[in-house]
Amino acid sequence: MRETTAKRYPLMPLRDIVIFPGMVAPLVVGRKKSIAALENAMENRSMIFLVTQQDDSIDDPGREHLYDIGTLATVMQLLRLPDGTIKALVEGKRRARITGLTEFDSFFSVEVEELPDIHTEGPEIEAYGRELYRLFEEFSRTNKKIPKEILTSIAGMENITRLADTVASHLTLKTGQKQEILERVSLPDRIALLMEAIYREVELSELEKTIQAKVKKKMADTQRNYYLGEKIKAIQEEMGQGEGGDDIAELEEIIARKKLPDPVREKVGKELKKLKQMPPMSAETTVVRNYIDAIVSLPWTEKTASTIDINRAEQVLEEDHYGLKKTKERILEYLAVQAQVKKIKGPILCLVGPPGVGKTSICRSIARAMDRKFIRLSLGGVRDEAEIRGHRRTYIGAMPGKIILSMQRAEVINPVFCLDEVDKMSMDFRGDPSAALLEVLDPEQNFAFNDHYLDLDYDLSEVFFITTANSLHGIPLPLQDRMEIIKLSGYTEEEKLRIAEGFLVPKQLEVNGFQPGDIRFSDQALLEIVRRYTREAGVRSLERTIASICRKVARDRLKKNQPDRAYRISRQSIGRYLGAAGYRYGLAEEQDAIGLATGMAWTEVGGELLQIESTLMPGSGKLTVTGKLGDVMQESARAAMSYVRSRAMRLGLEPDFYQKIDLHIHVPEGAIPKDGPSAGITMVTSIVSALLKIPVNRRIAMTGEITLRGRILPIGGLTEKLLAARRGNITHVLLPQENERDLKEVPAKIRNSLTIDLVNHVDEVLQKALLVREGEELFKDIPLESIYKDITVSSHNTPAH
Repeated sequence: MRETTAKRYPLMPLRDIVIFPGMVAPLVVGRKKSIAALENAMENRSMIFLVTQQDDSIDDPGREHLYDIGTLATVMQLLRLPDGTIKALVEGKRRARITGLTEFDSFFSVEVEELPDIHTEGPEIEAYGRELYRLFEEFSRTNKKIPKEILTSIAGMENITRLADTVASHLTLKTGQKQEILERVSLPDRIALLMEAIYREVELSELEKTIQAKVKKKMADTQRNYYLGEKIKAIQEEMGQGEGGDDIAELEEIIARKKLPDPVREKVGKELKKLKQMPPMSAETTVVRNYIDAIVSLPWTEKTASTIDINRAEQVLEEDHYGLKKTKERILEYLAVQAQVKKIKGPILCLVGPPGVGKTSICRSIARAMDRKFIRLSLGGVRDEAEIRGHRRTYIGAMPGKIILSMQRAEVINPVFCLDEVDKMSMDFRGDPSAALLEVLDPEQNFAFNDHYLDLDYDLSEVFFITTANSLHGIPLPLQDRMEIIKLSGYTEEEKLRIAEGFLVPKQLEVNGFQPGDIRFSDQALLEIVRRYTREAGVRSLERTIASICRKVARDRLKKNQPDRAYRISRQSIGRYLGAAGYRYGLAEEQDAIGLATGMAWTEVGGELLQIESTLMPGSGKLTVTGKLGDVMQESARAAMSYVRSRAMRLGLEPDFYQKIDLHIHVPEGAIPKDGPSAGITMVTSIVSALLKIPVNRRIAMTGEITLRGRILPIGGLTEKLLAARRGNITHVLLPQENERDLKEVPAKIRNSLTIDLVNHVDEVLQKALLVREGEELFKDIPLESIYKDITVSSHNTPAH
């Protein structure tokens, strides 16, 4: 006699679906009790009991409406949809029978006994399994709905029980038939029932093919279409337009109920009148009908009645995102104004930042904070103006543009609308889509947006538009002028550490089937991943790397059969899981060196330290610049050399020193393209250090563009560059004086951790960066007039050609 143990689990009834053990299925759940049962299972990390209803029409089933036998399943993932429903991903585990049911206020709890399979071994079972696979293979050849991947996965199954349940889950049977298969605990009986069902399906499929072949042979397509068309016309004439008349009457009723502006209602009335006068089989009828449907399906007055609670909005933004202070402040300012006035012109925010810093996800958080619907439109690769404005109805296959189609999906006139990757649009002979966006994103014009297909003014003024971009370079200036730019800089190491601890690690533990505490990452381990295994401004690669470690730990637990073992990931063990580090961690040099200066550079994945080396060789004045540098950076090198030559006498050099040497400037990591003018002062410092044989202070990093007169011009990407300096153990930073205003935007924690000197002239940089011996002076006290006089005399003495 089989021993059973009864346990209690939350219950979720299913409509028109049977979950088998081993089956992974997505479920859209809308009933309150079912949602509560799912949430209870997730909260208590327990299984959920899934059982099918005997009658699908009952909304609140009781014990008498449910089958006795169902499946214990684990909840792999929950996703809340904007309409209040939940999308759950479940995986069936074991059969079980209900032995007791308790009703709580929010959901049912059941006591079940598990039903292990019987008669699962022996030659007979093996034979059953082979025949089942052969039949299913034959069935898959006749039924094109079965993917080849399913057949491949089934071929490798050695467990006959798993094979039978997998085949059952992929058969197109009625709910009652699937439930009967689920209830068969005896494996031979279950397989026999399956084979009988497959035989029947194969015979039906063959019969359908035979019928189709006979029909095609008797009637050519053209004759068939003509005959049916004439017959439908005759029927409609006898019945007063028949079904066509019913469709038009139904359409008139929908239009009458719909709240439409007067111009729109007048236009729809004219089109409807035209539709009534057209023959039903006319091609123009379909065009007019689609046009009316497009207008009626648009929201014209419907809106979300959102109540703005500024405290709740702030709490939502803090829960969903760590950091991003300026962005959150701007959003909360808008919400505060929106709460005070009935309507303001919708703001157009543009979130600009490197990949992975949370631009798109913060748009979702804004919608949640405002209790509005959220829609997203990706503009990456859009190069046709008609994709924004739509096609005129004179074209075959015309349809509205993406803006109007998105508003149809939103079903309200005041959603939060995210235009993603606005810098990735391009243009060709079909027009410039960025020009079409000017009207959409201009608060002074978008109350009357005109789509070519609709040819009606549509009000977009209540839409909260948010655009995202990786850089401003790809956004045309007129489009930038219509948006409020908010720059999202990269996360600091501390912020990445907090995000990993508070968000990424718990999320990946849950996704990969671990309980909290099964894997513990030390702070040093996470920092090692940030520094040496990811190179990014955001946290996307960091999350993928954490997921990779979780997968390797899961494999190790199963391989060693230690399901309860807890793992601690330290800095020393990172290499065992991830292999060799993929990136160099830019640190300050270990020793002060001659001709080696440290600069700071901006990249799309954050800031980096830039080592610039200069060396001298006997020669004839040739200047060589290497390191895969762009045109602007090479020009900076020539400007740096010209400035040094103009200061030669003050630096104690011969006026013609450059004629006796060759100078080679190199920027390491030559495979990586580099460009921009901000390395100018770093190059001057490196050149002067090499010429005067004076080492550069390794603890100093610098950035700034130079002029031929030695003035230092401001640079961009300040926050990212200071982050790189702080990460590389730099203690002292030299910045252009004009960047003082930008320091206010840099987080105080970064500013306070560095000694920042603001400089106006290259001479100040050389005084601070070069390690001049005590008692010596870097610059010789020579009046500038005598320098210019020597230059003038030497030019007069030059023989004429």
